[in-house]
Amino acid sequence: MEEDPDIEILKAKKMQEMMQRMLKKKKESIEKGIRKHEPSEREILLSYLYDRGDEVLNLAEYQFPTETKAITNKIVELINIGEINRKISGGELLSLFRSLGLNVKINTTIKIEEHGKYVSFAEKLKQNKENDDK
Repeated sequence: MEEDPDIEILKAKKMQEMMQRMLKKKKESIEKGIRKHEPSEREILLSYLYDRGDEVLNLAEYQFPTETKAITNKIVELINIGEINRKISGGELLSLFRSLGLNVKINTTIKIEEHGKYVSFAEKLKQNKENDDK
């Protein structure tokens, strides 16, 4: 039992329309996905930081959240208009925060290489004191 050729043509047209709608929906969902993930201001700034800059930013956000947000917004604004066009080191970022009155506290340790391994400066002083006492 063969179907009418006109029915076959209508089925083919319907199938083609359905495929076009599916492709259009897929294309729109891909575009939405791309548009949805515009980088945040923090992500933009992080892409410009190097040499422990992310660590300085995290500490500043923890210690001074409101002020850091305002400073971050301004830095990203300067990046977007092209005033800042090079990477920012952790030291430069820390210096900026401190020059603006935010004394961001950074945990630092001094290590000394001794016999192929690193020893903290405090331990080295302790060892020297013990040796002097003998």
